[in-house]
Amino acid sequence: MENSSLSEQEFSFLKKLISIESTGSSPEVDGKYGTLPYGSRAFSALKFFLENAEKDGMRVGTIENRVGWCEIGPENAELIGIVCHLDVVPAGDGWTTSPFELTLKDGILSGRGIVDDKGPAAASYIAMKRLLDSGFELTKRIRLILGTDEERTCSCVETYAAKGEIPSFSITPDAEFPVIYAEKGIMNIKISDDAPSSVIAAGGSAANMVPAKSSCRINGKEYVATGKTAHASKPDLGVNAIFEMIKLLDKAGEDYSSSPLLSFIANELVPKTAAEYTGCDIKDESGSVTANPSILKCGEDGESLIIDIRCPVSYQMDSITSFIAMKAANYGLSAEITNQMSPLYKAKDLPEISVLTDIWKENMPSYTGYRPEYLEKYTEPIAIGGGTYARHMPNTIAFGIQTPWQEDQCHQANESRALTDFETDIKVMTEAIKALSAS
Repeated sequence: MENSSLSEQEFSFLKKLISIESTGSSPEVDGKYGTLPYGSRAFSALKFFLENAEKDGMRVGTIENRVGWCEIGPENAELIGIVCHLDVVPAGDGWTTSPFELTLKDGILSGRGIVDDKGPAAASYIAMKRLLDSGFELTKRIRLILGTDEERTCSCVETYAAKGEIPSFSITPDAEFPVIYAEKGIMNIKISDDAPSSVIAAGGSAANMVPAKSSCRINGKEYVATGKTAHASKPDLGVNAIFEMIKLLDKAGEDYSSSPLLSFIANELVPKTAAEYTGCDIKDESGSVTANPSILKCGEDGESLIIDIRCPVSYQMDSITSFIAMKAANYGLSAEITNQMSPLYKAKDLPEISVLTDIWKENMPSYTGYRPEYLEKYTEPIAIGGGTYARHMPNTIAFGIQTPWQEDQCHQANESRALTDFETDIKVMTEAIKALSAS
C-alpha cells in the first residue's frame, strides 16, 4: 500500500476478516464441519483465518469448532501464547459507514472489530508471518489462539484451557496499554417477572454494551428513545437509552405503574448511582463499581432486564446479588445471576510484566495523540473493568491494544483505528514475540 508499511496482501487479509459478520448465534450443524457451537458466522471467521495461516506455512489446529490456533517456531519447544477473539458484538446503530466493510479514509481504518478484537488478531498474525518469512530464529513456539465466543460467554477459550496445550505465558491484546495486572469481577443479573406485561418495551442487544435505542408501546402510544453505545465496563462514556426512555415516559406524563419492571427501573435505577443501587460503596486499586442496565424486554412472555455489573477485585460479589434481589422483591420481581466471572489479580513484579512495560514505553511516542507527559502518566501496570481472556486462560495477562489517552472504541458505532497505530500495533507485537521468546 502506498505510504504504508502494510503490503497489499496484508491489507486484503484485514479487509476480508472485517467483512465477516462474525456475531455469535445458536448452534448449527454443517454438512462438512459438523456442529458449530456458536453458529456459522463466527466459525466462518475462524475458518478463513486458519486457511490463510496454513497457506502461509504455519501449523494450525482447532478444538470442537470453538477455538483454533496457528503457530510458528521450533516444534516441541516451550509454548508462548497470544490469545485473541474473532467474534464481534452486533453492529448496533449510529454508523456512518458500513460496519462490515473495512474503510480507509484520511488515514483512519473503520469497521466492526478493527479494535475489538479482529484488528489485534490480524496485527499479531502479520507480526508472526513477517518473522516467519524473514527467517528469524525463535527459541520458543509462538501460538496465536483464536476464540469465537468472547463477547458472550468465553466458553471458547475455556474449552481450550481444558483441552488444549497451555502456554507457559500468554498475552491477550484485547484491552488497552499499559500492562493490565487486575480485572474487576463481572456479573450479569436478570431482574424479571414471568407474568404478561401491560406494556411492550425493548432496549439493547448485548449485555456488555450500553443500549443505544429503546422503545415502549403504552396506552396506545409509541415512544422511542435514543442513547449512545459504549462498552459496559465504561458506561459513563455512553448514554443509556433505557434510562432515556423512562425519562421520556415521565415527561409525557405516562402512567406505567402497572409494569413492575419499569417502576423498578424508574425508582431504583434511574435516579441513583451504580454504587447506590448495587450496594457496593467501596473503591480499591481496581476502581469503583460500574453497572449497565443493558437488555430490556417487556411483552406477553413477561418482563426482564439484564444488568451488567463490574465490581472491585476486593469486593464480595454475592453481596451485590443479595442487595439487588432485596430491592427487586419489593416490586414482586425476582433476581438471578445469568453470568459471573471472578476478578483477576496478578503480581506487578512478574518479569514478563517488566519486559512488556519496557516495550510499551519504547513505542508510546509512535501512537497518535502522544504527549511527552504521558510517559510518566501511562506506564505503570493498571487495573480495568473490562473482562479479557486473561481470567479464563492460565498464565495470561492483557497487554494492549488501545492507548489510554484515546477514546475507547470497543463496541462503539464507527469503531476505528488510525492506520499508523495499526502499523505500530504490528511492531509492538513483533517485539513482544521476540522478547518473550528470548526470556
